[in-house]
Amino acid sequence: MSTESTIHKVVIIGSGPSGWTAAIYAARANLDPVVYVGVPKQDPGPVLPGGQLMLTTDVENYPGFPDGIAGPEMMMKFEQQARRFGTEVIGEDITKCEFSSDGSPHTLHTSGGTTIQAHAVIISTGATANWIGLESEMKLATSGGGVSACAVCDGALPMFRDQHVAVVGGGDSAMEEATFLTKFASKVSVIHRRDELRASKVMQERFLAKENAEVLWNKTVIDCLSTPDEHGNEKIHAVRLKDTVTGEESELSVKGLFVAIGHSPATKFLQDTDLEFDDKGYIDLKNRSSKTNIEGVFAAGDVADSVYRQAITASGMGCTAALDAEHWLGSKDLI
Repeated sequence: MSTESTIHKVVIIGSGPSGWTAAIYAARANLDPVVYVGVPKQDPGPVLPGGQLMLTTDVENYPGFPDGIAGPEMMMKFEQQARRFGTEVIGEDITKCEFSSDGSPHTLHTSGGTTIQAHAVIISTGATANWIGLESEMKLATSGGGVSACAVCDGALPMFRDQHVAVVGGGDSAMEEATFLTKFASKVSVIHRRDELRASKVMQERFLAKENAEVLWNKTVIDCLSTPDEHGNEKIHAVRLKDTVTGEESELSVKGLFVAIGHSPATKFLQDTDLEFDDKGYIDLKNRSSKTNIEGVFAAGDVADSVYRQAITASGMGCTAALDAEHWLGSKDLI
């Protein structure tokens, strides 16, 4: 394993909206940031450099794009802007971190077998949606075929308006997403594997009060059925359900499926460190800053946000992290 002799001022781990925004701010502050964008993988669903937006067909709620923009195109623009100011981009994962507690540089190990050092580290590895795990689900999720893990991101798209859509889940997040969808869909069916919801009573009542809301009890999705549209692109037209009590199978005709069974922060590579996490496994931040409990280590975006998980909030956190890192480096006379 080789070791780089250069000590970087700032290393950014992750390449979604928070990572690229942090890179833009850090680069413009002459901090010479290095971004480790990661490598594509299945975990168990698709994880791509660029984050969750790489699985989003159209982004219509990010300011500055009045006609909307495809998620991958948006991330490409973010990267181009970061590169414009001199950001170094490396297509590897950071697989292990050895954070220093005595003020010396932090040590990071890469998937390419290199050990690097950095005075400041910004963690922006995001969170991945928990998927059902069906091959048909993954195929339609990655191709814009009507399967999504974010109703707030995608639910208002024309392809779902005035259509029957389904939500898988039973917690507060599922109820929130389902309630949001009732504003646009003709009917919203929540598919839940038990005979009672885990969501708070208030969240349940809010959803069930909608005229176009229903819950299908004791059901699981075992397949996503699709047909090609006029352009030859596969689009969901139904889900196959299995009754968890009787084992009986049935089909539900829908034009959209939203999976709302939680998210998992991408923190596996941090588990052997002294970083503090909240009760949901997300990096615990101090006050409203991006500072973690370790000097010189900052976090931004969905890896430290279990509540909002939006591109715009992630970008704002990336800005905060870069500014916090710059101020910290200055206080230590490292710039």
